[in-house]
Amino acid sequence: MGTAADASAIREAIRERALATGFDAVGFAAPALDDRTRERLGTFLAAGYHADMAWMADKTDRRGDPRTLWPEAGTIIALGLSYAPDGDPLAGLADPEQGMVSAYARNRDYHDLIKGRLKTIGQWIHHRYKADVKVFVDTAPVLEKPLAAQAGLGWQGKHTVLVSRRHGSWLFLGEIYTTLSLPPDEPGTDRCGRCTRCQDICPTQAFPQPYVLDSRRCIAYLTIEHAGPIPEEFRPAIGNRVYGCDDCIAVCPWNRFAQASREAAFLPREELTAPRLAELAALDDAGFRRLFSASPVKRIGRDRFIRNVMIAIGNSGIPALLSAAAARLGDGSPLVRETAAWAVARLQRSGG
Repeated sequence: MGTAADASAIREAIRERALATGFDAVGFAAPALDDRTRERLGTFLAAGYHADMAWMADKTDRRGDPRTLWPEAGTIIALGLSYAPDGDPLAGLADPEQGMVSAYARNRDYHDLIKGRLKTIGQWIHHRYKADVKVFVDTAPVLEKPLAAQAGLGWQGKHTVLVSRRHGSWLFLGEIYTTLSLPPDEPGTDRCGRCTRCQDICPTQAFPQPYVLDSRRCIAYLTIEHAGPIPEEFRPAIGNRVYGCDDCIAVCPWNRFAQASREAAFLPREELTAPRLAELAALDDAGFRRLFSASPVKRIGRDRFIRNVMIAIGNSGIPALLSAAAARLGDGSPLVRETAAWAVARLQRSGG
């Protein structure tokens, strides 16, 4: 490829191109992970903290060694796109009549947007430098957060999410693997210090220790990834969260440096910012698909979503919502019927 100066110039040209394409953070790393990262992955899986996300245990060798995924890779380019909200993303928790949708899901699915931009940059790299590339955005056995930390985008906080000094805990991540061999950036330095806000706020105590998440207790996992009935022990703590949970991310002190996202695709749609539980409970499959068109919420399907809505209604303590839950007692989905019965009983016990 030429001299070290040439490689540095190529790296900076790629960085400028990525920023011009709309990314907010760019870093470069060697296609390798340290022993500590691989050990943490093994410990996480051995403890069963991945719950029923079997795909996390599949192809563990590829997750722990990027070159196993693609032996020809010479450099990994890690990219971040901010979705920092404008205002307090937890404000809606105080209104039991509305359903809380995680900040990242209040508009378009980030996977499509980021993958398109990664392909644009990848094609530019291929044509300009005659190098091969592969792009990934949460779609392959790639340890995105450790790689992003290794590339200097930030560090994995005690909530296990990547934290950036400039963008807080609000970065979507994507990667470009390339056959180019480019100088790596310095890895991010852990700056969590003695802060434990992310652990302290967790409604279900899903962090058995700093930097370790037990997905089996995580509201984001339970309301999104978990397909069956949500264990009753966790239902009261879910509150009015109908898709995901932002608590541990939102309280990170580094968020004070993050500017609200400029990306139009991430600006919240009004109908997803404070949706009424009574209206959500009445959604049939067609209505669900219309409301969440192009949103990541659509991925979990209507029945799983209405399950979450029924739990939120059961937690509301609002008598007027009893009829909305009762209307789902005859739903075609056993999952919905079970949570509707739970919600009705809970409201009746609370005097609803």
